[in-house]
Amino acid sequence: MQVNITGHHVELTDALRDYVNEKLARVERHYDNITTVQVVLSVEKERKQATCTLHAGGIDELHAEATDVDMYAAIDALADKIDRQLVKHKEKAQARAQGAGAR
Repeated sequence: MQVNITGHHVELTDALRDYVNEKLARVERHYDNITTVQVVLSVEKERKQATCTLHAGGIDELHAEATDVDMYAAIDALADKIDRQLVKHKEKAQARAQGAGAR
């Protein structure tokens, strides 16, 4: 999994990069075929925003964004959202493979 992190009006420190990589590592547990993840961290006045676009084999794209007053809290919320989306997509794909959708 290749993680691309971009900062918009924010300096990307090693601590931020490590934190994003650590949080997105758990996403890889659910789906092995993740190719790239694009993360954009931005700051506008007091609002910190984290946006993520995930590309994986068998999935078109998953997109999530989270906003908070703390950048680390925004990254946490972002990881939770993208994780839930990936699990939901995987469960739907498994249900389709088992024939639950054909009625």
